[in-house]
Amino acid sequence: MANPVLVIMAAGMGSRYGGLKQIDPIGPNGQILLDYSIYDAHRAGFDRVVFIIRPELHEAFEDAIGKKARRFMQVDYAYQTLDNLPDGLTAPEGREKPLGTAHAVWCAKELTAGCPIAVINADDFYGADAFRKMYDYLASAQDDDKFRYCMVGYQVENTLTENGTVSRGVCTADENGLLAHIIERTAIHRDADGIIRYDADGDAPAGEIAPGTPVSLNFWGFTPSFLPSLDDGLREFFAGKLPNNPMKAEYYLPFAVDALIKDGKATAKVLTTDSRWYGVTYREDKPTICAAVAAMTKNGDYPANL
Repeated sequence: MANPVLVIMAAGMGSRYGGLKQIDPIGPNGQILLDYSIYDAHRAGFDRVVFIIRPELHEAFEDAIGKKARRFMQVDYAYQTLDNLPDGLTAPEGREKPLGTAHAVWCAKELTAGCPIAVINADDFYGADAFRKMYDYLASAQDDDKFRYCMVGYQVENTLTENGTVSRGVCTADENGLLAHIIERTAIHRDADGIIRYDADGDAPAGEIAPGTPVSLNFWGFTPSFLPSLDDGLREFFAGKLPNNPMKAEYYLPFAVDALIKDGKATAKVLTTDSRWYGVTYREDKPTICAAVAAMTKNGDYPANL
């Protein structure tokens, strides 16, 4: 079987943070978040990475990370554009907003054909343990009567920021450790009383999340069957949800996986980790992750000149 490929979603500009946060230095010698993800992935066994970007970001990404990544891995680029769609589909006239994370991953279809893939965000620090578990799963995963996918589940309390709210896919696993369902909560925060809560969202009321609850940070693992399945998913999205909100509706990766699970076509193993997430959702998050990376470097987890 082909070696798993790391696919990195890096087309966003980070509107809440401001600027191109994916290439903002956070390490002791100017390293960026992606340097650590690629280093951890390489140590786990990955030898190829595909960046999903917008075409106009190519030069900045190649200068900031692509050249360095080539020390460890084969580097390729896929481009998320509104005209990169399955045959017969056309983006709504006047649309400027990207079509979502599931569409982004679909844009890597030709580059990753026949390969299992691990998918991550560009602007999250996932931890070495998560990459090891993902690689080990994908290295032996085989579809049978169903597609056999996976995801890394983080304990919700390890994924919060003190500087605002975060969006997470709150997961429920069955007795076999398989994802039963995932619900997107868009405003999760820890209150002064220590309780983790999420805000009301439309018709959905506010609520609490128990410590230890697994949440998704968009670290998914797929066998080669997944990207071809997104052809049908995109067609359903264009026929169903997109006409209701043609300028803003998005086709999200968790929705695509959840639909396959509900249809009885796939399972997703929840790979649990106690790794601590770090990210730059807000500009005020940067000092926290800089301090954390400096401490990990001092402890020998990462070389100072990574």
